[in-house]
Amino acid sequence: MATHKIGYFVGSLARGSINRTLAKALVSLAPADLEFTEIPIKDLPLYSYDYDADFPPAGWALKEAVEASDGILFVSPEYNRSIPGALKNAIDWGSRPWGTNSFARKPTGIIGASPGSIGTAVMQSSMRSVLSFLDAPQLNAPEAYVKYNPAAFGEDGEVTDDATAKFLRHYMEEYCAFVQRVTAANAPGHIGDLEPDAEKLSR
Repeated sequence: MATHKIGYFVGSLARGSINRTLAKALVSLAPADLEFTEIPIKDLPLYSYDYDADFPPAGWALKEAVEASDGILFVSPEYNRSIPGALKNAIDWGSRPWGTNSFARKPTGIIGASPGSIGTAVMQSSMRSVLSFLDAPQLNAPEAYVKYNPAAFGEDGEVTDDATAKFLRHYMEEYCAFVQRVTAANAPGHIGDLEPDAEKLSR
């Protein structure tokens, strides 16, 4: 089976981020035909259209990483019931300059961990609105709102709780299948294959 390259964003800049721990767990539990690369966001300046005429290297690096990926995974906390500022800034960079949206048609997944029981649900709702505008297909089910239990995760990505590991493995299997479907649908010639035959139209 072909390997799909997945770029992933961690929405927290904190060294001890529980979402970075979750990201490691997801990578370790994912199907073998997914290859992961983190797309860093900490060195990006705050976006302004003043940069559009002369994009900084960090902005181009992010766009190139997104465009080189077959799919994008967002692993993020929820800040004040929305997307963390650093992550939203990175998305803004990837969508600009106008007309060069790097996220278009990239299959995306959204997941996040929180100590609270709401588990990043509101952040994910905000993110879905943003990704819809950016024409980025989204894995809609299963939804994944993780209430973080420190006892269930090792720092290296090991998941010691069987139920948690089973759920996260299932999520990544579904994400893998979604990436495969969207990639196949976007493949050159796929749309043309669905067009009516010219001879039949003339009948």
